[in-house]
Amino acid sequence: MTAFEIADWRRRVFALYAEVRAMEDPGAAHGIWRAGRDRLFATHPSTPLLAEDFASFTGLPVTPYDPAWRFEVAVTPTGPRHLDVATGTDGVVPFDLIGVAEIAGVGSLDVWKLGSYGGGIFVPVKDALAGKPGGTYGGGRYLIDTIKGADLGQGSTPDSLVLDFNFAYNPSCAYDPEWACPLAQAGNTVGIEIAVGERYAGLTGH
Repeated sequence: MTAFEIADWRRRVFALYAEVRAMEDPGAAHGIWRAGRDRLFATHPSTPLLAEDFASFTGLPVTPYDPAWRFEVAVTPTGPRHLDVATGTDGVVPFDLIGVAEIAGVGSLDVWKLGSYGGGIFVPVKDALAGKPGGTYGGGRYLIDTIKGADLGQGSTPDSLVLDFNFAYNPSCAYDPEWACPLAQAGNTVGIEIAVGERYAGLTGH
């Protein structure tokens, strides 16, 4: 991957999420998102797929849209907390806690701010299916990572977020072990099964 290829990948992801946010029907937006990610994984030079997975790739394992898993949540400020995450590719990535989002029927999720250049909001989630055969990625999935363009938008108030678990996706390290990604911590782990979003099955070696 060259720097220009990575920049183009980011550009396309930002454009995809902008298209998603502009659509009034979340289910239709989910279809656009799913098709767009499949296209990137299948055709882009910066795909995180390994060669042995790329050859047989027919699409990411994403479940059909379920509107019951879409929430608009307020972020309740909490006391300051800092987290340094060591990664093999990006060095130490610092995060500062913004607050906590309470999601009915799901639990609470910590909402983080990237503490280094570029800022950004980061919300991962790890559910009870994590690491199980045919379940979700063992390290958790991402709901929001605004510095990478993954952003479903603000809710009706400035301190709220749209959290739609149908759009939960696996970090690149789920497909290529050369990547090292910040994963869900204790405050982003819930005890229920979140059966929607991108699953973790169907690729060789996983």
